[in-house]
Amino acid sequence: MTDPIPSTPRALRAFTKFVALSTLFLIYAGAMVTSTGSGLAVPDWPLSYGMFMPPMVAGIFYEHGHRLLAASVGLLTAIQAIWLYRSEPKQFVRRLGWISVGAVIAQGLLGGLTVRLLLPPAVSIGHAGLAEIFLCLNVSIAFFTSEAFRRMRGAQIADAPVALSSALVALVYIQILLGATMRHLGAGLAIPDFPLSLGRIVPPMISTAVAVNFAHRTGATLVTILAIAVLLRAFRSTAKPLHRIAAALVCVISLQIWLGAKIVWEGTAANYHSLVGAAALHHASVTSFHVMTGALTLATSLILALTSRALAVPVEETESFTVAEVTA
Repeated sequence: MTDPIPSTPRALRAFTKFVALSTLFLIYAGAMVTSTGSGLAVPDWPLSYGMFMPPMVAGIFYEHGHRLLAASVGLLTAIQAIWLYRSEPKQFVRRLGWISVGAVIAQGLLGGLTVRLLLPPAVSIGHAGLAEIFLCLNVSIAFFTSEAFRRMRGAQIADAPVALSSALVALVYIQILLGATMRHLGAGLAIPDFPLSLGRIVPPMISTAVAVNFAHRTGATLVTILAIAVLLRAFRSTAKPLHRIAAALVCVISLQIWLGAKIVWEGTAANYHSLVGAAALHHASVTSFHVMTGALTLATSLILALTSRALAVPVEETESFTVAEVTA
């Protein structure tokens, strides 16, 4: 019997996974720029102090290092698109490769704009939001080129949680945007206690910072509830791959909640604004890891939704299957 979907070359499959992982690390590096307050450590763009390679000291290390890493991931994304165009049998995946190239170019331009305009919150939040979309594109490419996707297509499992898992992807993305808004408004410790908020379940909305911070906490609660609902639904399904992914997702979310609590507890106890040296770097690293784990939550949610969709859709619809359908 002939396979319903042609196989992607093994080396290309490995490369797409590497690009996705590199994109996740790029998000961590970008978060370190914000966490260390290095966004304007290099005040010009596209060069850095008029040079391609300025002295890598203090905040320049984080800002220029992020630019170098972004350029490297951009190059990897271009190579991926060309390789997909030449070797990938699925047309919609080849299209995703070029869309990813467009996203990384737009992301680079938006990053430059944040510097030119001196870090306006709206542009910085947009930059963070587009980074997550770029990650989703590369994760989707890695998923669609995988052997797992090729094997699971056509299973036609009726109880795969397509709608519920798709809703979770949308909710996680909204939660990430709330987190980015909180960070770029400097509202991360506007509520200095946890699990209560200013000593209450619902705090008095005495400022925009408190409102945004509480919205982020509320979003985290909703994501957790929906993730547990997806987990329970997945375990009632006969689709074994969903069990592992859903369990991994809940583990990642648990880690994310713990990191968020750790940031509040340590930042409040140490008086965040007085942190210097190793203590400041530790706090910035934990905060940036929290941002990266949020991105990992989105990626895992997306893989769960794509897996549900792949298991539920007949083989005949392969070429019409797109990422847009997952979040429709």
